[in-house]
Amino acid sequence: MLDIRALPAELAFQPFHPHQDLYTMPHTEHPTPWLARDLQRDSSWIHKLSENLVAELRAAVRHASSVNKQFLEMTQQDFPLNAAAVTEIRDAFSAVQRRWGLCLMRGFPVREWSETESRLALWGLALHVGVPRPQNKNSDVLNDVRDEGNQYRTREGRGYNTNSKLDFHIDLCDVVALLCRRAARKGGRSLIASSLAVVDELTRVHPECANALLQPFAMSRVGAQGKGEPPVYLSSLTGVVNGIRAFRINRHSIERGQLDFPDVPRLTAMQMEAVDTVERLLADERFCYSMDLQEGDLQLLNNYVVVHSRTDFEDFDEPDEKRHLLRLWMAVPDSQPLPEDWRDAFHDVRAGAVRGGLRGGQITPAFLAFERRQAEAFDMPNTYVS
Repeated sequence: MLDIRALPAELAFQPFHPHQDLYTMPHTEHPTPWLARDLQRDSSWIHKLSENLVAELRAAVRHASSVNKQFLEMTQQDFPLNAAAVTEIRDAFSAVQRRWGLCLMRGFPVREWSETESRLALWGLALHVGVPRPQNKNSDVLNDVRDEGNQYRTREGRGYNTNSKLDFHIDLCDVVALLCRRAARKGGRSLIASSLAVVDELTRVHPECANALLQPFAMSRVGAQGKGEPPVYLSSLTGVVNGIRAFRINRHSIERGQLDFPDVPRLTAMQMEAVDTVERLLADERFCYSMDLQEGDLQLLNNYVVVHSRTDFEDFDEPDEKRHLLRLWMAVPDSQPLPEDWRDAFHDVRAGAVRGGLRGGQITPAFLAFERRQAEAFDMPNTYVS
């Protein structure tokens, strides 16, 4: 297998001395770069659920359970929340479009819920914030992140159903939402970094590599393409639209693009060096913030400005105690515009559009109707309407 990391690309990084301490930078309308020390100093990105929201979630789960609809049949009315609860949830999701590019909602009562009820709670919450996206070749819209004995580095391997350490990556959506239902016995720490800060550092220490990120990379859909979609596409890794920056990376997708599709453009040495260098910076303790997700934590990440990873882990023996996160990929109405050459990946690059996901081979009329209904509820442009 091609291993870009094995290519020689040694750099003597200079100490990072920003002109302004990122911790003192004012909050802005759009996300700004941050370092690991900034998240340690300022906990404003952590939101403790209010008593009202917890009570509303409990009542909504009971109501939705009694209605007993399939997920794709549900509307906001099937998961009723009062105005204050809806505002609290939407404010948390909107927070990822500002300063930090992330938010941690803490205090979901997952211990008192069954697995089915936890899934229902997360899905019901999503109905009030945007349009869930399909995530794999089966077109699943709510995924279980847990070890199912699969292998990460295979042709169509996906890391979320293994216990492996993952490469730094972004998910193919505006916001990824991870609800921690059970934590691992050991390991499984969440790793996040500001891609804005990393690209700034790369531009400073190796501008040639930074420029290479603007070039097209062939990226595989790892077997999860939808009907009529090519299995591989070209996309840059960074860009700026109306002064708003965006970044993406997925080593596995890049490597599979080179290995499985001999007709796509070959990566240049500088492109390979750029990927290597970005990954070394992402793992650097200056940029990488490490945290244990606690039971009841909901981690929200803006994929265009925050890159994430995970350490490997060991599970408990008891089946219901094994590490288990529930994952949503969301398109949200206040998302940023994306570079034009990302259109093949996301299908739409307009701000606030229904976009992203891996449509897979199991898109049904029920999903299309749900997608259209949710888009209309939030007045989001939707290119998937036939």
